[in-house]
Amino acid sequence: MTGHLLPSERHLPPGTAAPDLLGAGSLTNSWLDRWRADGRRPVLFDDKYGWLTAADVEGRSRLIARRLAAAGISFGARVLMSAGPSIDLVLAHIAALRLGAVVVPTNTAYREREFAHVLRDSSPAVVLTDTADRARWVQAAGSDATVVGAEVDVPEAGSCDLDAAGIDDPALIAYTSGTTGTPKGAVLTHGNLLASAEALRLAWRWSPDDRLVLALPLFHLHGLGVGLHGTLTAGASVVIRRRFDVGDVVEQVRDRRCTLFFGVPTMYRRLLDAGAGNDLSPLRLCVSGSAPLSEADHAAFATASGQRIIERYGMTETVITVSNPYEGERRPGTVGFPLPGVELRLHDETNEVWVRGPSVTPGYWQRPDATREVLSASGWMSSGDIGDIDECGYLKIVGRSKELIISGGYNVYPREIEDVLRDYPGVMDVAVVGRPHPEWGEQVTAFVVANGVSERQLREFAGSQLAAYKQPKLLYFVDDLPRNAMGKVLKQELTDPA
Repeated sequence: MTGHLLPSERHLPPGTAAPDLLGAGSLTNSWLDRWRADGRRPVLFDDKYGWLTAADVEGRSRLIARRLAAAGISFGARVLMSAGPSIDLVLAHIAALRLGAVVVPTNTAYREREFAHVLRDSSPAVVLTDTADRARWVQAAGSDATVVGAEVDVPEAGSCDLDAAGIDDPALIAYTSGTTGTPKGAVLTHGNLLASAEALRLAWRWSPDDRLVLALPLFHLHGLGVGLHGTLTAGASVVIRRRFDVGDVVEQVRDRRCTLFFGVPTMYRRLLDAGAGNDLSPLRLCVSGSAPLSEADHAAFATASGQRIIERYGMTETVITVSNPYEGERRPGTVGFPLPGVELRLHDETNEVWVRGPSVTPGYWQRPDATREVLSASGWMSSGDIGDIDECGYLKIVGRSKELIISGGYNVYPREIEDVLRDYPGVMDVAVVGRPHPEWGEQVTAFVVANGVSERQLREFAGSQLAAYKQPKLLYFVDDLPRNAMGKVLKQELTDPA
C-alpha cells in the first residue's frame, strides 16, 4: 500500500483531542441522550404533522415500537422499509432500531423483480410500504412477512424491551449491487452508523442550532445515514420533504430558517438553472455527494450563493469516510481528507482506495465469500474506486476499477441491465456503459445486438423490469460487439453512432 493517510486533524478545531466516536454505546442511545436533555426542542417537521418535539419523537417511537413488536418484530429481526420520506417513516425507522431490529431500507423506484430479490434475501418479518403494488409484490413472492403501512396502524403489544442494542449489533442491511449485478446487503452496525454520524458532527460543526432541509430519499445512506442520523446525533432539527423541488427548497430555507442543505450534483445544477443560488445564501453549509460535482458547478454556485460546497466521499459499506474541511480550503474536484477515526490507503499497483475505521461494515448479509473479496482480516475495505492524493493531501477520485455508472447520484451496475435486456426474445448480446451527461453526471447507454426487436419494445420491457434511473437513456442497435481473443467485450472500443 502507498499514500497512507491517518485520520485527519484538519477536521477538528485546534487543540481538540482524538474523539471517542462510540462513547454513546449505540446509535439510538446517542439520540435518547439528546431528547431527554431537552424534550421541548423541535426535531422533525413535515407537511402532515408540522413540528414534533424531542419528547414527541421519543414517545411516538416508543408507541410504534410496541406496534412493531405485536406485528412480529423482535431483537435481530428484519423490517423492510420502502416508502417515501415522511415523519411516519422516520418514526417507524427509529422504533425498529430501538427494538434492536434490523432495518432494510429499499429503493422505492424498484420494480417487482428487484424488490423481490431484496425481500427473499433479507427474509423480513415485517414489510413497511406506502403503496398497494409493493404490498402485492410481497404476497406474489411467497413471503410470510406482515405488511404494514407507514403509520404502522396495528394494535400494539402491552410492553416490549427497548434500547438494548450495542455498538456491535446490526442496525441496517443496505443493499448495493456488485459486479455480478446481484444486489447484496451490507450489514451496518449501530457502531458503524454512530461513528460516521459523530465524525460528521465534529467535522461539519453540526450543532443543536442547525436545521437541515432534507429533500433526499430515505432509502439511500445519503439521506438516511447522513441527513437523518446526523441530525438526530447532533441534536439538531430536520425539515423532511417528500421530493426535491427547487421552489420548495427555497421556501423551506426562508420560512423554516434552515441552515443546512445536502444534495446530489443534479440538484445543485437545477438550483443554478433556476437562478435560485442567491436564495440559499442564508445557509451555513451546503454538502454534495453520491456523484462527482463538476468544478464549473462548484464555482458557479459559489458565485451565485456565496456557498463553497463541501464534497465528501463514502460508500454504502462504509458510510462517509472522507470530506473536504469545514475550516480551510474546500478544493473543487477533490473529496478532501479522511474523517476522524478513518485511515485511508492507495494500493501500490492500482491506486485503488482502501479505508479502515469504525464505520466500515463487518460484511455482507449471508455472503462470506463476497465479504472476503473486499474486506481484509485487518479491517481494510477495498472501494473499487481509483484515487490520487495531491501535494496538500486532498483525495481525488479519478476513476473506477469496476464499471460502476453513477447517474443522478444513484449507482448503476452495467451487468444488471445487460442481464435484463438479454432476457428479451430476439436479443443476442448487450453491452452497457456510462456516457457523460451535463445534468446527471452519466447516462446509461446500451449497445444491443438483436434480431427483429424494435427500440420501443426493448424500452417498454426495460421499463417493466428496472427502476427509471437504471433504464438506458441511449440505446443503439449494432451488428456485433468488439471482443478480444478471449471473447471479452472491449467496452472502451464501443463508439456512439454519429
